[in-house]
Amino acid sequence: MAPSWSIRTGRLSLTPVGWQDIGELCALKADPRVYATMLGGVRSPVQVAAELAEDAQFWVRHGVGMWMVRDFEGNVAGLTGLHERVDGRGIALRFAFRIEAQGKGLAREAAGAALRFAHDRAHIHRVVAVCRENNFGSRMVLGAIGMRPCEEFERSGEPMLMFESVG
Repeated sequence: MAPSWSIRTGRLSLTPVGWQDIGELCALKADPRVYATMLGGVRSPVQVAAELAEDAQFWVRHGVGMWMVRDFEGNVAGLTGLHERVDGRGIALRFAFRIEAQGKGLAREAAGAALRFAHDRAHIHRVVAVCRENNFGSRMVLGAIGMRPCEEFERSGEPMLMFESVG
């Protein structure tokens, strides 16, 4: 991936996902503590590989995509970035962090950097994010980075909230 697609924050390094990350992606996306409530739930290695191929294509088409999030020692904290929602609601900010990395402000730091990149460098005018109504951690992250609630809907009987950022 192009070096200009990488981001550094005060504590984190964000690099576009690539095949070198397949092991860490499989571990993260197979962890039910992290991915059970995500759209589609936990992933098999085959599903992770298919998503990684889609992520690479999305980077090429849109100049934005998913990043692996690491601390400066190279330890994987999680994943953040943008991808089109399958329900047609737009390009959405996503994030998922290892249990050990949660509660430290890392999701806010990384997701905020991804959102700024989307608006400032990829020139995406509107970015959305969706979370379960009862997912207070995600709601706090989205509010802290300036996203505002804009819609409520149900998915499989679960109340969902959609946030947006227009920049």
